[in-house]
Amino acid sequence: MLVGVSIAFALLMKPFFGPIFWAIAIALIFYPVNQWLTRRLGHRPNINAIITLLVCIVIVVIPVLGLGAALITEGMGLYQKIQSGEIRPGEYIDQVNRSFPAIQAFLGQFDISFGELRDRVVSAFVGGSQFLAKQALGIGQNTFQFFLGLALMVYLAFFLIRDGQQLVELLIKALPLGDERERLLFAKFAEVTRATVKGNLLIAIIQGALGGVIFWILGISGALLWGVVMAIFSLLPAVGAAIVWIPAAVYLAAIGDVVPAVILTVYGMVVIGLADNLLRPILVGRDTKMPDYLVLLSTLGGLVMFGINGFVMGPLVAALFMAFWGIFIREFGNESTGNMPKRATGSAEDD
Repeated sequence: MLVGVSIAFALLMKPFFGPIFWAIAIALIFYPVNQWLTRRLGHRPNINAIITLLVCIVIVVIPVLGLGAALITEGMGLYQKIQSGEIRPGEYIDQVNRSFPAIQAFLGQFDISFGELRDRVVSAFVGGSQFLAKQALGIGQNTFQFFLGLALMVYLAFFLIRDGQQLVELLIKALPLGDERERLLFAKFAEVTRATVKGNLLIAIIQGALGGVIFWILGISGALLWGVVMAIFSLLPAVGAAIVWIPAAVYLAAIGDVVPAVILTVYGMVVIGLADNLLRPILVGRDTKMPDYLVLLSTLGGLVMFGINGFVMGPLVAALFMAFWGIFIREFGNESTGNMPKRATGSAEDD
């Protein structure tokens, strides 16, 4: 009955998975702020939680909403320009091919058809702009549902910030895994969530801002849109913002703007790339203690399985997987070693 009721409750909460998860993430990330307020203002749970939540709304929620609205607006404008023929992605690719015919010869060595590759790139470009247009239309049609989810997230975050510690202690008492193991798993959950959300989002914002600024300086149209696109791709290790600025640099060189192309290439490699290489190990890798390839695979898998929430959920599941197996190996490995004959585990002096 306990398992059945728990599954039924999980299914009941499934429609609100996104708001619930982000409310938990907000509570974990801003819990130190709440602790600091408690030390300064005393034990005033409601007031401290309200102040903490207001800080979160001002520095996180409002900027993210503004950035999302700007991205959708830019995407709509891009889609309309493509539909009207003002922007022709195919012509840009053909210009690159005419300027650098060696690219087609190089691809031919691997039996890759340039024409087929061109069509796929154009299709992906048009599909991306169409996706943004659909998202804008969907948000417009489901405005009430969107703001309901946002209000639910903020409302739930207040109680999690205020009562989070008591809820964790209650879960530790309820779960039958042993207090030490449970505390380890909860600590790992909090650690990975903080590192992934803070680290990945901060890196994405920095790289997107740096990319958008250089695009604006060089006079590339849609600098805000491309900055946000670079921020999104920077969430993926080994892919990053280079998937945007490298084609832009190649096109600038193809149309004869050699100096801007060189500036963008050097800037992308040194400034944007350095920001990723320096900050990601510090903000993500060191806290999650996961190799880059596992972060990449778990992020991609999370995006496929959980949608946009997957860039946090994927690495989180991978980290908990490693934590569970670490506990299993430590306890059962020690148990197996303890049962072995002394000669098998002793030193050379014992022999």
